[in-house]
Amino acid sequence: MKTILTAATATLFTALVVTAPSSVGAFSAPVAPAAINLPGEVNIESAYSSSTFPISPSDLITRTKEVLSPQIGIGTQDNGACLADSFEFVAAVVGPINKVEYLNALSSFQLEDSFNIQQNFYGFVVDPMQTNRVWFFSRQVATQVAPFMGVDPTEDGDGDDEKRELTLPPQCFHIDFTDDGLVQELGFYTVDRRQGNTGGLGGAFGYFYGVGKPLPIRECQPYKPSLRFRMLGLLGKIGKKFSSKKKE
Repeated sequence: MKTILTAATATLFTALVVTAPSSVGAFSAPVAPAAINLPGEVNIESAYSSSTFPISPSDLITRTKEVLSPQIGIGTQDNGACLADSFEFVAAVVGPINKVEYLNALSSFQLEDSFNIQQNFYGFVVDPMQTNRVWFFSRQVATQVAPFMGVDPTEDGDGDDEKRELTLPPQCFHIDFTDDGLVQELGFYTVDRRQGNTGGLGGAFGYFYGVGKPLPIRECQPYKPSLRFRMLGLLGKIGKKFSSKKKE
């Protein structure tokens, strides 16, 4: 009798498992989401495989991280050995400037002497349309530890011993390489000026503004729409208001 019950129980369990609907989580296998290819989306693998650039995407990302390392510092710690002779630096409002000008400019700032900087790099990817270029992001935060532009770390702080903390807006960087793995071009751009506490400014400009010593030029100030742009916006609002009244 016991044997018959056991056999019946096993048969019933098997039937439940086999016929159970796929929506029952305990018995359904996870299904991987289908890949989505957008109209106009680049086929990255195809682009990489057809590239004539001699350095593979994975090796190029590794090389990028090497030149960003504290031992090299994009040319600032190796006397420019990682930079090509034709190197150029270009940002939203600065440059292009050549190798010598770039190294001289960074040596004059010496940000690391006044700030503990956490770069927070992420999102490294080789451009499939230009396979000698690597894009990546940074969300820098910095603590002032020494005077900068004549401003002490605790000046205007919330407490006597509280050091100034800077949070720069997200920045998108690119580095172009030569066939030999030397840096051909370096550039960066602020991608969200509403974040951080440096007036939407990135790079050295953000540090100047962050300590209350922005350079006295428009490019070193937070973004402000021009008078003409504001007037166009106002005219647009007036036109929209009259158009709404006509419809009524």
